[in-house]
Amino acid sequence: MLNLVLSFLLPVSSCDAPEAWQMYFQEAATPAMEGIINLHNDIMAIITFIAVFVCWMLFRTCYLFDSSRNTVPSKQVHGTTIELVWTIVPSLILITIAVPSFALLYSMDEVIDPAITLKVVGHQWYWSYEYSDYNNSEDDTIAFDAYMIAEDDLELGQLRLLEVDNRVVLPINTHVRVLITSTDVIHAWAIPSLGIKCDAYPGRLNQVNTFIKREGIFHGQCSELCGVNHGFMPIVVEAVTLNDYVSWVSAQMDE
Repeated sequence: MLNLVLSFLLPVSSCDAPEAWQMYFQEAATPAMEGIINLHNDIMAIITFIAVFVCWMLFRTCYLFDSSRNTVPSKQVHGTTIELVWTIVPSLILITIAVPSFALLYSMDEVIDPAITLKVVGHQWYWSYEYSDYNNSEDDTIAFDAYMIAEDDLELGQLRLLEVDNRVVLPINTHVRVLITSTDVIHAWAIPSLGIKCDAYPGRLNQVNTFIKREGIFHGQCSELCGVNHGFMPIVVEAVTLNDYVSWVSAQMDE
């Protein structure tokens, strides 16, 4: 009973992970995710306006053109003006949506001189990571596997199905390139707070770029159905200051 009470009191929301009954995005930690949320809000405003307008038109049509109010039906079958309006207005709406959409899409694909390269390899059913910038030899490298922590091994405050034994550590305010591939089937490396969702294909190398703006622990999961244990290969990225990152790299190299 005590564990149950403490689990509600612990600041789970600060872990950048999904919450119970969550209906909105997780808090953005990168410019890309901020752009995704802003674009979503703008498009939702447009959709809401269109839905209200269409419902209003349907109501007026059903109410005013009822046979009890209009005993003589209209003989008009063509209207050039209205046809021009319902062709031009939707086109302008689509252009209004497309311009910021393409701007965001191209900005997310832009590579800005990454300072760190992280290699991610998907397996059935775990992730492997390698920091290739620090390779001095085949035996002197930072590489590890990340497996999900079983429910029986979780500590108080840890999240079920979302914790791993080895976290990815990345510095904040640094341009990071992530190279993603797979050794067996198609996986997807996805972290909602970072605005990242990239497929891992066997025999193919995909690339995403990220710029984390704040410290935190960001949780994600494989987002491509990859087998019976698809739901048991989570992702955890720990964003730290640059000094802490350098200390972590030094500790890993000394092991």
